[in-house]
Amino acid sequence: PRVLHGLRGGGPPLGKAQLPAGAARVRRTRARAALGVGRGPAVPAVTLGDDYELVAGPPSLEDYLRLRRSTGLTPRTEAQGQGALAGSWLFCHVRHRPTGDTVAMGRVIGDGGWYFHVADVATATDHQRQGLGRSVLDWLLEGIRAGAPGGAYVNLVADPAGRPLYERA
Repeated sequence: PRVLHGLRGGGPPLGKAQLPAGAARVRRTRARAALGVGRGPAVPAVTLGDDYELVAGPPSLEDYLRLRRSTGLTPRTEAQGQGALAGSWLFCHVRHRPTGDTVAMGRVIGDGGWYFHVADVATATDHQRQGLGRSVLDWLLEGIRAGAPGGAYVNLVADPAGRPLYERA
């Protein structure tokens, strides 16, 4: 697998002027809550065209395990899946509106300080080539930019099938 390193989240959050330390902390906290980071309030879904919506937060355990299996990611046990859902720094999934099915997902594992790892980005085979994987990845990276301190270190390990998506990031 190929390892991509070095996305820098430095500088003022979301392109705004530098704020005093206290104000910057409040801004980061609000941004993290709005993006579903940590234990912030529920966030409304983001519409992706007519048929899809991106939802902040993890999918159900059943959907997480099903997407891993069906997309070629290494299958995991229920206990491992529960740990992944509970222990992620940031998570989102995409729901197919006509059927209600979860068809894509992604998450970030991180210490909240400076180290973040993009993981489990997967799109159901029948829903690939719709830009869903790109939307998930972009949302996760924006979440890191908004919620992580400056100088954050982001990495991921890409299987050959996922490399084109990540190389464009």
